[in-house]
Amino acid sequence: MSLSSLTFLRNLGLRRVMQLVAHLPSFVRLFSRLAKDSRVGFGPKLLLAGILAYLILPTDLFPDFLIGLGQADDLLVLFLGLKLFLRLCPKAVVQEHVQSIAAGR
Repeated sequence: MSLSSLTFLRNLGLRRVMQLVAHLPSFVRLFSRLAKDSRVGFGPKLLLAGILAYLILPTDLFPDFLIGLGQADDLLVLFLGLKLFLRLCPKAVVQEHVQSIAAGR
């Protein structure tokens, strides 16, 4: 019995979403620790504040009443912004916090 490619992609997508949901508390801990860490510069912290402001403030690239597009732009800004935030943080500091979260500290 072989799976069609569409079924395979759906299963892969659902699995990844479930992994993201399972790791969400760890991501929140990581970002909050990095935001409080004095070794992380002002620029990345300002970017984090800008991401939060974009999500909270009522101005959007696409208004939220446009079903799908309004929420998609928020998710895109969140995902790309947090990815950029991690890249701007010192790698050693990020690794240190990831290891301490994984160890349960």
